[in-house]
Amino acid sequence: MYDIIIIGAGPAGLTAAIYARRANKKTLVLEATTYGGQIISTLDIENYPAEPKITGVELAKKMYNQAKELGAEIEFEKVIEIVENGETKIVRTEDDEYETKAVIIATGTETRKLGLENEAALVGRGISYCATCDGNFYKGKTVAVAGGGSGALYEALYLSDIVEKLYLIHRRNEFRGEEALVKSLEEKGNVEFILGSNIIKINGTEKLDSIEVSNEQGEVRTLAVDGLFVAIGREPKNDFAKNIVKDDAGYIEASEDCKTNIEGVFVAGDTRTKSTRQIVTATADGAVAANAAIKYLNGGYYATH
Repeated sequence: MYDIIIIGAGPAGLTAAIYARRANKKTLVLEATTYGGQIISTLDIENYPAEPKITGVELAKKMYNQAKELGAEIEFEKVIEIVENGETKIVRTEDDEYETKAVIIATGTETRKLGLENEAALVGRGISYCATCDGNFYKGKTVAVAGGGSGALYEALYLSDIVEKLYLIHRRNEFRGEEALVKSLEEKGNVEFILGSNIIKINGTEKLDSIEVSNEQGEVRTLAVDGLFVAIGREPKNDFAKNIVKDDAGYIEASEDCKTNIEGVFVAGDTRTKSTRQIVTATADGAVAANAAIKYLNGGYYATH
């Protein structure tokens, strides 16, 4: 029996674990893949307080080690279901099941796919969703980046220092990301913007050979590329949360108190409805959700430390 089970070991989940253990609650963190969430794909972080510049991997490791040193248990298992069990909850994974008094969902988001034929088959064979993970495989080659937000612009900027030629493809005629990033890319001699266009086909069998791009006039252009980096946004990872109220996009509905519609179940980080999704807001959510869970377990009283 656990006091609190936290699903997800990103910044929100690990922060929640730190707060839960400081309140002396028996705490288990369940993570499907690896700790750190999407920050481990971030090369440099320069907007996290007290860390003027740190890699995502380093920051994730610090959070993980702090949670572990405080006594949080961390298991790498994929959660498939949360079941109400009277005054407790059963959290089922692919391997086991655990009983707990409170649950904090902190599963974050995952990369949105293009949804094109051949996309899944060519992942790792020319198609990637992480430039900092796979960019070095394309040194001196030609690649394309799909997307127009700040995430896509960061990916393109990182890759532009590695590859020979880069196409930045966006379905709108203007980028949605930071203007400073756009200006930096405009100054690169090896970056070509393709705006008002969509990727409509991915070509290749054993590996990616080319992509086909259609503009607003219906004109189709074939681009020979060695790699395609997809950065068209993210979507929540919470399919296991069947009876919890979500918005139309699939994000779990919760206000700043991080409470869901189910008593004893809380949500933190990018997987909940919110206007800003940053590391600092994820850690803030982790603290709020943990304190809300602690208050719930303590019969309405917050922990004193």
